[in-house]
Parts: sequence; structure tokens; C-alpha cells
Amino acid sequence: MLVPLAKLSNPALQCLHALKIFKKNCLLHPGTARWASTSGVPRITTHYTICPREKDSRWEGVSMERFAEEADVVIVGGGPAGLSAAIRLKQLAAKHEKEIRVCLVEKASQIGAHILSGACLEPSAFEELFPDWKEKGAPLKTPVTEDKFGILTKKFRIPVPILPGLPMANHGNYIVRLGNLISWMGQQAEQLGVEVYPGYAAAEVLFHEDGSVKGIATNDVGIHKDGSPKTTFERGLELHAKVTIFSEGCHGHLAKQLYKKFDLRANCEPQTYGIGLKELWIIDQKNWKPGRVEHTVGWPLDRHTYGGSFLYHLNENEPMVALGFVVGLDYQNPYLSPFREFQRWKHHPSVQPTLEGGKRIAYGARALNEGGFQSIPKLTFPGGVLVGCSPGFMNVAKIKGTHTAMKSGIMAAESIFSKLTSENLQSKTMGLHVPEYEDNLKKSWVWKELYSVRNIRPACHSPLGLYGGMIYTGLFYWILRGMEPWTLKHKGTDSSQLKPARECVPIAYPKPDGKISFDLLSSVALSGTNHDDDQPPHLTLKDDSIPVDRNLAIYGGPEQRFCPAGVYEFVPTESGIGFRLQINAQNCVHCKTCDIKDPSQNINWVVPEGGGGPAYNGMATVILVRRSQGKNKFQCKKAAKVWKRSLEIQEENQKMNEGLETKYLESGYLYSNLSGSAKFTGP
Repeated sequence: MLVPLAKLSNPALQCLHALKIFKKNCLLHPGTARWASTSGVPRITTHYTICPREKDSRWEGVSMERFAEEADVVIVGGGPAGLSAAIRLKQLAAKHEKEIRVCLVEKASQIGAHILSGACLEPSAFEELFPDWKEKGAPLKTPVTEDKFGILTKKFRIPVPILPGLPMANHGNYIVRLGNLISWMGQQAEQLGVEVYPGYAAAEVLFHEDGSVKGIATNDVGIHKDGSPKTTFERGLELHAKVTIFSEGCHGHLAKQLYKKFDLRANCEPQTYGIGLKELWIIDQKNWKPGRVEHTVGWPLDRHTYGGSFLYHLNENEPMVALGFVVGLDYQNPYLSPFREFQRWKHHPSVQPTLEGGKRIAYGARALNEGGFQSIPKLTFPGGVLVGCSPGFMNVAKIKGTHTAMKSGIMAAESIFSKLTSENLQSKTMGLHVPEYEDNLKKSWVWKELYSVRNIRPACHSPLGLYGGMIYTGLFYWILRGMEPWTLKHKGTDSSQLKPARECVPIAYPKPDGKISFDLLSSVALSGTNHDDDQPPHLTLKDDSIPVDRNLAIYGGPEQRFCPAGVYEFVPTESGIGFRLQINAQNCVHCKTCDIKDPSQNINWVVPEGGGGPAYNGMATVILVRRSQGKNKFQCKKAAKVWKRSLEIQEENQKMNEGLETKYLESGYLYSNLSGSAKFTGP
């Protein structure tokens, strides 16, 4: 079993001590090793959502008053759906000469900073929002010129023709760096009068006395890692609105609360997910084919593990490719590591030649919705709506969700504007209910598109696995266009799919060569991820004892493998007997995989302080804050803080990358001065 080991001050002593622990505990079968007992479990979670402040004497006398702002519409999340909604609202307001105050909050330090680079965009919704996008200079620079699809075996690639009308056909689409596109959209939103607040994480849903949504509160700042207040403690801001649009992206943490509050999932299946890992490379000019789109399935995954790859050749004045690997989070073997499968895939004989002589410049990861039509919840409730990847509008057969997310944001904006400006406006609740949004969406091409591919993903659960899904696509989608009179079901939640470790065979992954494949720590460094280390870990545990007593004992500690950022480590206890969980929250890239895949459903991802997290390559270099009218002191004060923190993060990341040094020691341990930790890497 691969078990991350001790973190000590001296690298040599660290590896020596780790080797002793390894000999003592790890030579046994994973199911028979000795684990730390539940008695005296070290405290891990200090976040106020688990440890209430009212029971903590250190918070006595601390003012908890929050400043409040009023708006017509508040939008949570500055991704494709949220920005589309904001822009469309302001376009309609200008057209009809109405005054509507629209505020958008985004947890990233800059608009686009949490958006992974590399995407194949179907431009229908974007063109609806910006018919004159070419004149405006939108960064759509690479039209698709070539489609390739193949099935990989360990040594060979079997080409598969992409017939017109199949989901993977990309004629008319664009390869984009999505972070750049979203940054550009943020600028358009600001020019239209949207108040954009980057660096502010929506931490709490606020409710009226009648139960309808009142708005959101941003997270508090200035809290020590142990949960006590700093002298700089500052309460979050309340933003109240007639309607709040939740566009948090996949597996939003506020959306989870809304599902329970309003029972929004009563009539749909549980959402299922995949984890997508991406890299940006500058490659040798002779290997560059601008406009080419490549996808594969098969090796290194077996047929029962859903997943595949993409390789997009961008045309942005330098030979750049965006490549990545997606693994369905319904996989069963707890020893599987999506990150290491990705690194192994790059060594395939049909992939490696493209990358040889190139340089990797960025890395990131994010969970993806894969449940499709069957898993879409109710989208409206008193005071709010859900848009984009938050409820799950991704077309998994196309591996595309940006166009559907944008369209959902546009339609939400149109329905909300109509309601807000109605002369006969009546509402049973203080927060406006806009059921027209869901009704209109069901009549749109979004609903028709998702319905037509509804059976492709669950068809992969047949005995033929992924290949069964491909056969189903050819027989039913291509011929009947999804009009078959049945709807297949998913297997259940992804968290319930893991088998006990004793029933599975450990996977022996090859060591990275540092040229094509890389270790996890150096990869995280390229994501630009940064959090203030002295804050309560935002990866909260409902019960601090469960990771060791259940996840490690039964499943071999899968969180140390499914996390694509090295956040979770099982390290020896101080007594040397057994292990404890260590959470390196500062490494978190906000992918949400842990919240989804944890077999005990003990992890609850909550927002860290705003401005933290990844800073993906391709983000803008400006902070989008509406300053021109200076409506309140909040905006000026907060804008200065966000900008200062953004510069600090950029400087820290630059120093960290310059000082990165990863070495393989003779003992079989990996040491990196990025985190000062040693990890056992042998099979």
C-alpha cells in the first residue's frame, strides 16, 4: 500500500524515521495494519461550521455585526453561467431603460482565475449574448479544423471515425483558453454596469422569516488556524436581493444547502461526477497542429472505469496544447489515483511524441457533472434560481457544458428581468419566486440536447463497460437521436461505489520521469494555488476519527489518492503507533472531489478566505471591481485589499516555483522542499 509518511524538520531524519515506520506497519496487508485508536483523536477540524463560536470562550465580546448592501439581483460565481446572467440582465435593462442593480461575487482573486484553461467551445449561446463578438475582440482564436478519436490499448491506438451528427463532432466549434474568455466576459459585464466583486467567497445563504432566500453573506476573515479570532478579524458582508442566482459551478457548497432546504432533489437521481485533470504545454513547433482536437478512451483505464482524454492544439501565437484526462468518480478500486493515471497516459506511444521536447506550464483539476438529464434538480425556489454547472447542465457525451451553462444564465436573466419589471408584480414570499425560468428552459434547445444524450453515460454500466456506452451511442443516438422510449438509471452516488481495499489489487504506478510525467507536488506548484496558511482548514470533517477508523482501515485511505493536490496525507502518530490524517488545506485547488468521493461522506468542503485557491494560467491581470461611481466605502476598501492580496499571491507563487526542487532519494522516498515532506513512492 502506498502510504504518505512523516513530516519532520530534517529531510534525512525524516526519511530514516519514515523507513522505520514503513517496516513496522506497512509490510502487513492493508486490512491488517494497526491504525490509531479513536481515543484521543487529534483535533483536525476547527472551522466554525463544525465548532460553533457561541460555545468558544475565545469569541466572547467579539462584534459579529455585518454590513449589509441591497441589490435587485445577486449572483454567486463569476463563471460562464453567472457572467452570462449578469450581462443579459444589464443588456435588457439598457434596452428597456430600466435601472437594475446587479452584484456578482467571485471567490477567486480575479475573474477567471479559478477557470481551467483549455476548452472546446460550442459558440451558440456565446454568439447569442455577443452577436458582435469579433468586433469586440473576444479571445476566440482557434476554430476547430480537425477531429480525431481513438481507442487506446497499452501500445496501440485504434482510430474511430467521427461521423457527422455524433456528439464528438466539433465542426464549427472553437478551442479556447476558458480563463481568458471568462476574464474578457468579466470586463464586458463591468462596462455594462455590473458590480463585480472578486476575492469574496459566498459562505452562507440568508433567509427571510418566511423561508425564502434573502441573499448571501461573504465569509469572515481574520481567523487563526485554531479557530480563534485574530486582531484583524472582520465579519463578512451581507448582500440582500430580490432574487439570488446561484452559479457556483460543479458541486457548489451553497447549492448543497439549498437542495436540503427546499428538497430540490426529490424527483431526480443523485448527481454523478468525474474528475478532470488538465495541463498546458508549450511544445515543439513541428508537433503543433493548430485547430486539431483529439480524444481517446481505453488505456490506462480498464473497461469498467469510465474516462478518457483530450488534446487540443491552440493557435495563440505560440505552439501550445491543452491536454487532460477525465476519470468517472464512480470507480471502484480505492487504489486508483486519477492524477497518476493521467501521468501514465502521457507516455502512450501515440501521445508522448507530441510532448517530447516541450515544457509544461500549467496544471489544474476540477470535478465535472456527469449525471445529465436524470440528475437535474428543481431549478427554482422562493428567492433564487440555479444555473450552469451548479445543477448540472453538462453534456457528458460532448464533454461540453459551457454553452449550456451560458444559455441557462441567459434564460434565467430573461425570466428574472420580466418578473422584476412586471407592473403586476405579486409575490407570496419576500424573495421572488421565478418558476418561469425552469418552464422556459424546458422548452429550449438545452433541455432537448440533454434529453437526447441521457442514456449514453448510464449505458457504460453494462457488462461491456465504456465500450457498451460507445455501442449504445452508435445504435441509438446516431440513428434515433435519443428518442428511444426509455431512460436508463445511474448506479447511485459515487461515494458508495468503492470496494474495500482487501478486495482490490494495489496499482503499481511508474515513477514520473520529470520530462513527460511529473510528481504531484511540482504539479500543484504550477496551479498557482495559494491560501493564507493561518486560517481554519476549509476541508471540514463531521467526525475527526472517521478518516483513520473507517476510511484508512477499510478502504486504504483513498483520499490520499483521489485528491489531485496532495491535500490529504496519513502520517504516523507522535507515538509511532498507527496513523493520523493530516490536511494540507493550503494545497487545495477547489476541485470538490473529496466532498464527492469520500466513502464515509464525512468531508464537507466549505469556502476558504476569498482570494485563495488556484490562479490558473490564462487569467486576467486586472481586478474587476466597479469603482467608477464609488457608491459606498465597502467597495473602495475591499478593492484595495483584494488587489494587495492578489499581488502577494503572485509574488509568493513566483518564489515558490523558482525554489522548487524535487528529488528521488535512494531509500525510495520523494522529498520536495515545496512542502518539506517526504513520501514513500515505491510500489
